[in-house]
Amino acid sequence: MHARSRIRWDRLGRWALIGVFALVLYLYIGPAISWIKTYREAGRQRAAVAELRAENGKLRQRRRELTEKGALEREARKLGMVKAGERAYIIEGLGR
Repeated sequence: MHARSRIRWDRLGRWALIGVFALVLYLYIGPAISWIKTYREAGRQRAAVAELRAENGKLRQRRRELTEKGALEREARKLGMVKAGERAYIIEGLGR
């Protein structure tokens, strides 16, 4: 009975070493995965900011165009509006 209850220290040492290694690996993997996800999200956000800046530039240009003299009237005429007293004619059947 004495021979069976003997502890094999070499095996126990290996398992302990594997356990410690697994714990250290787990402690490194969690933050690494978090960092990768954050890095990807930051890239998506940078792309979104670039798109918004481009759109903002277009909108600023459009605002400058609309503040020019006669721009409001040109836009209204594009929408088919006419001044009071003017006659509107609709021509149909022209090939485009």
